[in-house]
Amino acid sequence: MVQSRTKLLYDPDMTSSSHFGFTHFGFREVPEGDKQRLVGGVFDAVANRYDLMNDVLSGGMHRLWKAALVDWLRPRPGLQMIDVAGGTGDIASRVLDRVNGQADITVCDINVSMLNEGRRRAPGVPIHWLAGDAERLPCPDCSFDAYSIAFGIRNVTHIDAALREARRVLKPGGRFLCLEFSAVILPGLDTLYDLYSFKLMPLLGDVIGGNRDAYQYLAESIRQFPDQQKFAGMIADAGFSQVTFRNQSAGIAAIHSGWRI
Repeated sequence: MVQSRTKLLYDPDMTSSSHFGFTHFGFREVPEGDKQRLVGGVFDAVANRYDLMNDVLSGGMHRLWKAALVDWLRPRPGLQMIDVAGGTGDIASRVLDRVNGQADITVCDINVSMLNEGRRRAPGVPIHWLAGDAERLPCPDCSFDAYSIAFGIRNVTHIDAALREARRVLKPGGRFLCLEFSAVILPGLDTLYDLYSFKLMPLLGDVIGGNRDAYQYLAESIRQFPDQQKFAGMIADAGFSQVTFRNQSAGIAAIHSGWRI
């Protein structure tokens, strides 16, 4: 059954800057407790144009990358799945289309504006919309057959904590899949990609999305994220087995896979 409203199951007060330690917000160093609020501000600002901007900034390639994730998942009817940082429900809708609606899918995102935009765009679609923190998922242990996260894990404060949570909520034999921007592996393309990211992307974000700073953060956050091999090691350290990855578009993005045993 479609939930009538978004469930709010995390405590916004936990974002207080009283948390100890520092982390990065793009190229800036900020108190760990402030990052969640800052990232939330970015997505509040772009929620109603988020999917449009994805099409513009990636030239539509994000659709192919997401299709590749669903292909690798190979969903079957009856699947119980959580899509974390699922925003407007793009991945969830793709999975449901693949199994003719015969799946139980929860979209979890800490940003209520993104969830509300997803609910507005997909009325009647059987998705459970859940507000929650990837580092403290409001779900019981061993709840899901599959966990996906697309272009979201680089925005969490503690990636290792989010990965441990992913393992916790998966059933034994469950599948972890993460689609994220990564390190370009084609010589020459990396230079062009840097030029595009730091010159054209913020400009397009300003002209089309109405928020240059949000897309400046996007470019910076991508460069701060671990490369393919390092991230694979982090997934393995969180307790997943058979960790591997597939590059997309010469490493502009990569899909990582792991299994909970």
